[in-house]
Amino acid sequence: MINLLIRLLLSAVGIVIAAALLKSGVHVENYGTAFIAAAVLALLNSTLRPILVILTIPVTVITLGLFLLVINALMVMLASALIDGFYVDNFWYALFFGLIVSVINSIFNSQSRRA
Repeated sequence: MINLLIRLLLSAVGIVIAAALLKSGVHVENYGTAFIAAAVLALLNSTLRPILVILTIPVTVITLGLFLLVINALMVMLASALIDGFYVDNFWYALFFGLIVSVINSIFNSQSRRA
């Protein structure tokens, strides 16, 4: 349980950093909103994303896996629609936001494994 909480906190930090980098298209009101966004994204990625991945296997194979970025952006846009205080202006900002958060979370995870 503590491990999940730490991952959510680090993911919220990643969301705040990504929103700061994309400040013209991604808006996060405060750190509490970022934490809620991290929790909602984790929930969406653990429930809805696997279903979408299975349903879009042919497209994913044809695009050599790049369609997974589209699914990731759709998860960000859905989270934006569900959470007050977390706004993503359009698909492209959602795509770049998802990439940045993924890279930041990968860095955090690699550092936590070393410690």
